[in-house]
Amino acid sequence: MQDLLTSALNPRSVAIIGASENIHKIGGRPIYYMQRHGFQGAIYPVNPARDEIQGHKSYASMAALPEVPDLALVVVGGDKTVAAVEECAELGVKSAVVIASGFGETGPEGMELQRHMVAKARAKGMRLYGPNTQGLANFGTGAIAGFSTMFIEVPPMDGPVGIVSQSGGMSAMTYGLLRGRGLGVRHVHATGNEADVSVGELALAVAHDPDVRLLLLYLESIANPEMLAAAAAHARERDLPIIAIKAGRSAQGQKAASSHTGSLANEDRTVDAFFRHHGIWRVRDPHEQARAAQAYLKGWRPEGRRLVVISNSGASCVMGADAADDEGLPLAELSKETQAAVASKLPGFATATNPIDITAALLSNSGLFGDVLPAVAQDPAADLFFINIPVAGAGYDVQAFARDAAAFEAATGKPVAVAAWQESVAEPFRAQGIATFPNEGEALGVLAQVANHTALLRKERTVWPTLPQVQLPAGARGFLNEADSLALLARHGIPTAPLRLCRSGQEARDAFDVVGAPAVVKACSAEVPHKSEHGLVALGVSTREQAADLYERFDAKMQSMGVARDGVILAATRKGRHEFMVGARVDPVFGPVVVVGDGGKNVEALKDCAVLLPPFSTADVVQALGTLRIAPLLAGVRGDPPLDVQALAEIAVAVGQVIAGARGTMASVDLNPVMVGAAGEGAVVVDALVECAGVPSSGS
Repeated sequence: MQDLLTSALNPRSVAIIGASENIHKIGGRPIYYMQRHGFQGAIYPVNPARDEIQGHKSYASMAALPEVPDLALVVVGGDKTVAAVEECAELGVKSAVVIASGFGETGPEGMELQRHMVAKARAKGMRLYGPNTQGLANFGTGAIAGFSTMFIEVPPMDGPVGIVSQSGGMSAMTYGLLRGRGLGVRHVHATGNEADVSVGELALAVAHDPDVRLLLLYLESIANPEMLAAAAAHARERDLPIIAIKAGRSAQGQKAASSHTGSLANEDRTVDAFFRHHGIWRVRDPHEQARAAQAYLKGWRPEGRRLVVISNSGASCVMGADAADDEGLPLAELSKETQAAVASKLPGFATATNPIDITAALLSNSGLFGDVLPAVAQDPAADLFFINIPVAGAGYDVQAFARDAAAFEAATGKPVAVAAWQESVAEPFRAQGIATFPNEGEALGVLAQVANHTALLRKERTVWPTLPQVQLPAGARGFLNEADSLALLARHGIPTAPLRLCRSGQEARDAFDVVGAPAVVKACSAEVPHKSEHGLVALGVSTREQAADLYERFDAKMQSMGVARDGVILAATRKGRHEFMVGARVDPVFGPVVVVGDGGKNVEALKDCAVLLPPFSTADVVQALGTLRIAPLLAGVRGDPPLDVQALAEIAVAVGQVIAGARGTMASVDLNPVMVGAAGEGAVVVDALVECAGVPSSGS
C-alpha cells in the first residue's frame, strides 16, 4: 500500500511520454498542471522531436533520463502505447498511467492486447492505471498525471474530499460540482478500464490519507470486491464516510457500461447488499454526492432520525412534514416542557408543537429563530433540525436568522438544514456555513441520508465464529434430488417436513401409514429439479392405495422422460400462514449471497425479495424483510396474527452458513416454499433444491 501511495499519488519524479509544448494537448496538460499546482518533484518530458518543453529539458527516450522515475504517464497512442509500457517496466518504473483507449473496452482483440500489457507490467512489479483513463490528480502534492479540462474551467483548491472513479468524465464532473459549492478537493483519480489497479485499491490508498474526510466513488463494475471491502473497513475505523455511485442499474445501463470500460455488470440487488454490508452509502448520480458533501464534512453524526421542522409559514410546515414522511424521518414528539418553552417565545397565534410555525411575526421580530432553536435543543427527542423559509426579503433581518442558526449549530452540534429558494435569503445562510438547499425535498433528503448512513456505520458487525463442515454426497454433480437436498439441510439444523423416500408401491403404502393424511407425493429425480411443471407433484393424498397408485404413475412418467429414477417422496403436509422463499448462491464476484422473500409459485414473477451478504444476523434478516412489498403482512392484518419472522430469519442465517461452509462445493440452494406460521409456531422447509458446483474450491 505504501508503494501505491508514494509511486502514484506522491511520486518523487514523473515522466511524460509523448510530452507537448501545447498545454491544451493531452501531453501538455500534466506538465502545465504540475508546474502550476506546486509539484516539488522532477518533471521529465519525453519527446524525441524537441529539446525543451514548457521550460523543462526534453529527452529522446525513457532510457535517456537521468534517473528511473517513480511514475510514467503514457500519452502516446496505438502500438507505441504497449511498447512504452514494456520499456517502463524493463527500466523499473514503479507506476504507469496509460491514457490511450482502444483496449479492453473495444472487444476481444483489445482485451487480449490489454492483458498482454498488464502481464508485462506485473512481471517487473510495475502497477498500471488505465488504460482509457483521464489519469490521476493529487492536489495535496501537486502530482497531476492527468489532463482533465475541468482543472482549467474550475480552479483547484486542496481540501478534504477524495474522488476515485472508473470514468474520467464522472470524476471531472464530481470535482466541478464540489468546487462549485466552494469545497476543496484533494484527490481526483480515474481508473478507466482497470486492467490492473481498481477503484477499490485506489480508494484504499486514498482512505489512508489522514486529511481526507469524505470519499466519493463512481463504479461501473466491482471487479475487486475484497479490496473495496478493505477500503470500507479502514474508512469505518477512521470515521471516513464513503458515498458511491454504481452505474449500470438497468439492463440498458449494464450494456452501456460494458461498451464504456469493458466491465462486466454486477447484479444490482447484490451490489446494494454489498454496499450496505460494508457501510457504503449508494446514490444515483454526482449531483447527489455533491449535494450531501457539506453535511458530511461538517462532521454530522446524529444520534437518531427524529426531526424538528420550523418555518414562518403554516403551509411550509405541512409540506415539510410531508417531505419528512417521504424520507422516512419521524417528527420528534416534543415534551410538554419544550412546548411550553417554545410557546413562551412565540405570539399566541403561533404553533408550539412540531412542526413549529413561528408565523409572519418573524417580520417584526427577527430574533424568533434564535429564541426557538435553543428552546428545542435540549429536548432529547430532537435529533435533526429543518428550517423552511418560503418567503423573506425586504424588512426581514435575514442576516440575523443566519447568524442565530449558525450559533445554534456550533453550540449544539445538531444538524441544521435550511430550505430557501430566494437567493437573497439563501446566500446569508451559506455564508454562515449552514447547509442550504433550494427546496425541502433536497434539504430533508440530505438530513435523512446522513442520519441513515450514520446508523449504518454504527451498526454492530456480525461475526460467525465457525462455519459448519458441509459435505455433499460423494461424486455429486449438477442438482441433488429433493430427498438428498432436504436431508443435507436437516443435518445442519434447518427444520424440514418429515418425508420417506420410496422405491416401490408397497414402500409407498408403508410410508403413508407413517406420514399420515393428508400427504404430499412427489417424484424424486436429480434430473427433474422443477417437478410441478411435469405433473409430478400431488397434494392432499388421503389413502395408502392412492399413494401406491401415484408411485406407479410417477415412476412410469420418469421412465418415459428418460431421467434418473431416484424414487418417490411421501411427505407430511405442513401448512403455514404464508409461503416464503430462502435461497442462496455463490456469486462469481461477491461469493455467497442469500435471498429471502415472498415465496410460492409466483416468486420469479413478483421478485419481492431482499439480498444479504454473509455474515449476517437474524436481526439483519428481520430488517431486510421489512423492506419487502409484503412487509405489512408480517405484523398481521385484518385480525390475522403476526408471522414468526424470527423462525424464518433463523433459517436464512442457517442457509447462509451452509453455503459458506460448503466452501465452493455448492453453487446454489433454493428453499421454496418455506411455510411460516404465526409468531411462536415456527417455520418449516417443504421443498428444497441444492445445486453442486462444477469444480470445488480450494479456498476456505
